[in-house]
Amino acid sequence: MTIDLNSDLGEGFGTWTLGDDDALLDLVTSANVACGFHAGDPSIMRRVCLRAAERGVAIGAQVGYRDLAGVGRRAIDIEPDDLIADVIYQIGALDGFARAAGSRVAYVKPHGALYNTVVTDVDQAAAVVAAVSLYDAGLPLLGLPGSQLLLQARAAGLTVVEEAFADRAYTPEGHLVSRRLPGAVLHDPAEIADRCVLMATDGFVIAEDGSRLDLTPGSLCVHGDTPDAVAIARLVRSELLAAGVTLSPFVPQ
Repeated sequence: MTIDLNSDLGEGFGTWTLGDDDALLDLVTSANVACGFHAGDPSIMRRVCLRAAERGVAIGAQVGYRDLAGVGRRAIDIEPDDLIADVIYQIGALDGFARAAGSRVAYVKPHGALYNTVVTDVDQAAAVVAAVSLYDAGLPLLGLPGSQLLLQARAAGLTVVEEAFADRAYTPEGHLVSRRLPGAVLHDPAEIADRCVLMATDGFVIAEDGSRLDLTPGSLCVHGDTPDAVAIARLVRSELLAAGVTLSPFVPQ
């Protein structure tokens, strides 16, 4: 059994910091790096890319809405052509820093409100797929199983990687419970680690209503901006390894 472990990194801005990027880079196999629109700035992007490259961690473009004030968690009714341009811009910016570090952008993952919007929004999902296809059709897209994003990416001939979340509650339909609702984000490290082992080894998770939700993730996401994020990621990693799961980027480095 082999699975990727990813986390959202580089989400500070200027003197404002969020999460412990260095510690998480020692634990994950893929880094979803903010590209400057919802978080991140050139100095942060460069630093995270350098340190990810040093550790052999895959670098992914974490693309989002142009929403620094809301950290990309507010949905925006954006024209598809504008979204195509914004996504290409973000991938290209991060790819420059990744290549300067001796690596490259290896995949693309939408962030926050954009991630949730392209689960069901046909037009915005098509715009993200078009942007990746135009920039580099060899880049995999990381997203939610059954989403419009992955359905359209497959149809366009792109590589898709299904993702599951270590610390987020699921609806019976396989969507993420809104962060506005209680219990949407899990905080108990032992519970989170147990869920991850279950998803990686047995292919399912328990939804918020107690029903079984079948999943076959190629990557598990541990958020880097939650309390005790490093301790959670460390326990998830150790429990997966103890269960005989190999941790490796889904894109060879």
